[in-house]
Amino acid sequence: MHALRLARGVTGRERIVKIDGCYHGAHDAMLVQAGSGVATFGLPGSPGVPAAVASSTLVAPFNDLDAIARLFERHGDEIAALIVEPVAGNMGCIPPREGYLEGLREITAHHGALLIFDEVMTGFRVGPTCAQGRYGITPDLTCFGKIVGGGYPLAAFGGRADVMEQLAPVGNIYQAGTLSGNPVAVAAGLATLSRLDASIYARIESVGSVLEERLRPAISYHGCSMHRVGGMFTLFFREEAPYDFDEVKTCDMDAFGRFFRAALNGGIYLPPSQYEAAFLSHALSDSQVDAIVGSISAALVSAHV
Repeated sequence: MHALRLARGVTGRERIVKIDGCYHGAHDAMLVQAGSGVATFGLPGSPGVPAAVASSTLVAPFNDLDAIARLFERHGDEIAALIVEPVAGNMGCIPPREGYLEGLREITAHHGALLIFDEVMTGFRVGPTCAQGRYGITPDLTCFGKIVGGGYPLAAFGGRADVMEQLAPVGNIYQAGTLSGNPVAVAAGLATLSRLDASIYARIESVGSVLEERLRPAISYHGCSMHRVGGMFTLFFREEAPYDFDEVKTCDMDAFGRFFRAALNGGIYLPPSQYEAAFLSHALSDSQVDAIVGSISAALVSAHV
């Protein structure tokens, strides 16, 4: 919310482009075609949101540069920013297609709009330099949550100095929050970040790779698919792995429900929605990885009985 306000204040423009199925918080402008719980419960997305607010948000499909280009051709001088999860996590884990993030960077820069990466999920999870480092793209602003507080309530955003300097009290764009800079949360976040060395990321990547490789035969046999980026993954109940929100919505949701309950009964607590991503921990032992593979494989059988 604060990053979008800053983008509007800096550019003097009002419109925001968001991506269909991405979730950027429960504030009015972003509850338009959102993923996560909005998608899980089949909510229409914007009841209670003033029409004037909703109309300032433009929406395009994930991984569709042509749609983005058309929006900017029509509204380029009105668009303050484009906000995106660089790896989608609120419609399941969906990676960007080759060239997609590069295209977003090029189009926004050409039209004088800010590019905002929402790294609440990917931040320090898909690598030590987050998704922007993994894919080699530098956004104008980045939003973080969860990990920067070490599990305590904290969030942060930052970016280009010339943009950030326009925030009060240096600039005239207001930002404040009750929990801003809470010393306990900040201390927990610093302690967490200080422990994230190369060995931890290597272990997470290894666990993810082993899990993906060992599950591949069962996933393929049962007509399912899977995406994984670092420590994020989702098993989709459709034959071809999806690359946008419309494709995710074609998954067999009833089969996913049976799969989730069977996995839970087998001791594996996965996200309870097809629209959510699972996260891996470096603390998982080899024997626990074995148990995950066994339980998920058995749950796939139950899902199709």
